[in-house]
Order: sequence, then structure tokens, then C-alpha cells
Amino acid sequence: MYSLGKLSVEVKVAIATGVVFFSMLISRTLLSDAVDIDTRAKLFRVQFLLLVNSFLLIGSLYIWKRTVSAFTRSRCVSQRVALCWRLVVMLFLVFAHSSYLTMFYLVAEEPYWLAMVSYTCLGAYIILVFFLFAFGCVGYCHKHITQDGSPSKPDLPAEAIVSAVPSSSSNRQAILAVALTVVLTAFGLMNASLPPEVVRVEIPLAKLPPSLDNLKIVLLSDIHLGPTVGRSRLELIVRMVNNLDADVVVIAGDLTDSQVSRLLTVSEPLRNMKSKLGSYFVTGNHDYYTADVERWYSHLRSLNIQPLHNGNARVFRAERKEDWICLAGPRAARQALQERPDIGLVLSGVPPCPQGLRPLVGERWGAEPLQLSNSPLCVRHTHAGQIFPLSILAYLVNPFFCGLYRVGEHSMVYVSPGTVYYGIPMRLGSRAEITEILLRTP
Repeated sequence: MYSLGKLSVEVKVAIATGVVFFSMLISRTLLSDAVDIDTRAKLFRVQFLLLVNSFLLIGSLYIWKRTVSAFTRSRCVSQRVALCWRLVVMLFLVFAHSSYLTMFYLVAEEPYWLAMVSYTCLGAYIILVFFLFAFGCVGYCHKHITQDGSPSKPDLPAEAIVSAVPSSSSNRQAILAVALTVVLTAFGLMNASLPPEVVRVEIPLAKLPPSLDNLKIVLLSDIHLGPTVGRSRLELIVRMVNNLDADVVVIAGDLTDSQVSRLLTVSEPLRNMKSKLGSYFVTGNHDYYTADVERWYSHLRSLNIQPLHNGNARVFRAERKEDWICLAGPRAARQALQERPDIGLVLSGVPPCPQGLRPLVGERWGAEPLQLSNSPLCVRHTHAGQIFPLSILAYLVNPFFCGLYRVGEHSMVYVSPGTVYYGIPMRLGSRAEITEILLRTP
């Protein structure tokens, strides 16, 4: 029998990661009816924390080998410099690993510096791993192409050929990767610190009643109140929304990453958010991860924001009550604690939606949509990947990435990049957005 002790550290960590992942799947299946939702949510968050740090450990071992082990063996590096570099990289990795712990222990009215530093290191960590791996692949391909074109050396074993490759190339790759990471991290921090951009989108809807022409809906999403987003940021968003003089304000998912009790004062500025015809909230997967979603519903109602939890609300002007559109809000479909949304319940009491829109919401959606029934438009959010290289993955896995899409002959989808950010206080390749949607009659 193969001994586990003979496996490399990376393989052992990968096995542990797999065990944690499958434990999440098993516990979700076996405990779905045995325990209450709060207990399941807390268990999921602990498992998620273990899973994330297991993945991070694999990357940390890779970063250490590429940026420390190879670099400090160079004859050009003194022992003192090598020791200082080891300490810097170790501290960087410790901060990155501690980032998700701040979600449990460091949530306050304004972000703690430790939470900001930890999540910044996590963002830099993701960028660094990508560049180290990309440059490593390029170097590996170049080495083998060069070897294929050179005379064969049958008297040397493969290990000797690999070891004969100068380590200076690997060091140059590591230095370039670190330099690019520092530059992109600085740019990402600066970009995320800017106020959200107000983006106006005019959408013609064939069935929009004339009395609702120019109806203005202000769309917010991905605010993520928590360890790195505090009250001052929310106050800025509320001021910007109020300046837009909205008819309707919609928060389309992922408002929070923590419990109501920790964010009472942080969320208070929402009480001052103004809209002529009402403000609404649709749950996102992160709202469920708080294990406090029912209390959030009650709290938002006290702030004059109506949650749409598998439900809908008619929006009309006082002078023409017979002309209306319906905001329909399914609950999050990708969160790990509930079944998929009940589209029949969501659209109860609403005339049949356009052909193709119901399956779009119910089957292909897989996120937190807000549907405007009678007017074939859906909105959702993806962060636009938030930072490179996650934006590549987000683009590949999402049928709708960012902006306005036409689906079929009559339906449309608008995808918001988010109003703030999730955890990592950085944005690369995207800009935080407050969307001003103007509905028009053709």
C-alpha cells in the first residue's frame, strides 16, 4: 500500500482540500432537514474558511518556492537580505491567509486597518500566483523548445539537464511577477477607492405603459457591508443615489457579509435613501451566508426598504394606478443553503411573462436576478470579475458578463459590475457603478 508519508506537501494539502470540499457537499445533503438553517449556515462558513485556506496553502507553497527558495539561493543575495525577504514574504502570506477570519472578528462601523491590509494582501496574492504560474509556463515551454532544437545529450540524465538550466531565468521571472503585482495592486486600490461611476442606461420596452415613460430606476448591487466596507462608504452611495432623484431604488443582492447586530450603525444611512415610488431589496448569496437573512429582512423594512423574497411588487404612479410594472425578486439560486427559487411563487398574481423570460430566470439564471414583469428586462450582478485575473474566470463562466444584453426577440438583461467590492478593496479591469436605468416607450 502506498504510504501517505511519501507524498509531497503539495499533494497532501490538495488531498486535505478535497476532503473539506466533499465534506461540504455531504453535510449539505445529510443536514438539509436535520438541523436548522442558522446551524447549517455557520457550519458552511467554517467549512468555507477551511476550504479557502487549504487552497491558499497550495498557492503559498508555490509562492514560497518561486520567490524565496530560488531567490535566496543566489550568490548575489546576502544572508541579511535573504532573511529580510523571507520575513516580508512570510508576513505577506500570513496576512493573506487571515483575510477571511476578519469576517468573523473584525466587523465594525469603519474598517479596521488589519482587515484592509489582509484583504489587500489577498488580492495581491491572487495576482502574484497568476503571474508566477504564467511566466513559469512560458519559461517551461521555451526551455523545452530550446532543448528540442539542440543536440541530444544521451550521457546526461533528465534531472541533470533540468538542473543545468540557469536559475537566473527563474529569478527574473519572479522579480517581474512581483513588480507587476505591486503596480497592479496600487492601481487596483486607487481605482476601488474612487466613488462609483454613475452609468445611465436607456432601455426601450415595447409593453411599457405611456404613463411610465422615463421611469428612473437606480440599481445598486454588491455593496458588501462588512470587514472592508463601512458606514462612510455607504453614506457616499446614499448621497449619490439621492442626487439622481430616482423613482425606484433597487438593491439587487449582496448588501452585506455579516449579521445585523454588527452592522446596525453601518446600515443606518439607508434610512435616508430617497425614492418616489419605493426602495426594494433582493437577496444575494452572500446575504444568506450571514446566517441572519430573516433579521436583515426585518431590519430593512424598518429602514423603509421592501425585501422581495420570492415575491413581487407593483410599481405605478399615483395618477395612473392602472398602469404598472412588476418588480419580481427570486431569492438567490447559487447560495448553498436553500433550494432554487420558486419562479411560480415569485410571479404569482402577475400576467404571463414574455416567452423565454421565465426559463431565463428559473433555469439559466443561477444568481440573484430582479425581473421587471410586463416589461421584459432582468438585472443581475457579477462584479465584472472585480480584479484581474478573476475577471477572466468570470467572463468564461457567466453567460452575461457586464452591460446590456438582448436575449431573444423581446427580452433583455442588464448586468451590473457592482457598487462597491467584495472583501478585497481593489478593482482591476472594472469600475464600481451606480446604474441609472431609464425605461422608455419605443
